[in-house]
Amino acid sequence: MGVTWDQVTEGMDIPELKKNCSTQQLVQWAAGSGDFYQIHYDPDFAKSTGLDGIIVHGALKHAFLGQLVHDWIGNEGRIKKFGCSYRGMDYPNQDIICRGKVVKKYEEGGEKLVDLEVWTENPEGKKTTPGTATVRLP
Repeated sequence: MGVTWDQVTEGMDIPELKKNCSTQQLVQWAAGSGDFYQIHYDPDFAKSTGLDGIIVHGALKHAFLGQLVHDWIGNEGRIKKFGCSYRGMDYPNQDIICRGKVVKKYEEGGEKLVDLEVWTENPEGKKTTPGTATVRLP
């Protein structure tokens, strides 16, 4: 069961979600998404482009943030708007922490809505994938 409208206050943090991608997960994501750019699975190629090594797909981090929001709102809530930007690199076998904060709670058109700021953080605490979401709650 997810959060309800009455349980939400502006400024509150939503429960974090911790992810840690294996290289196998990156290959599986490449197969599922069709994103076979070598920076996601070939260490030599990734280094030849100036990266420190292979990196996690931005769209996979986007999916992680979607899971963060869905886990919080549960099956009774609805994601109305959701998006993010890819601003930093994340690497396999490192923790990626997905976090969120309630920015605004309001009613509009008969719906109980909440605007969220969401993001991923690397192990150093740097936001690598900032985003926003608007959800409808029961």
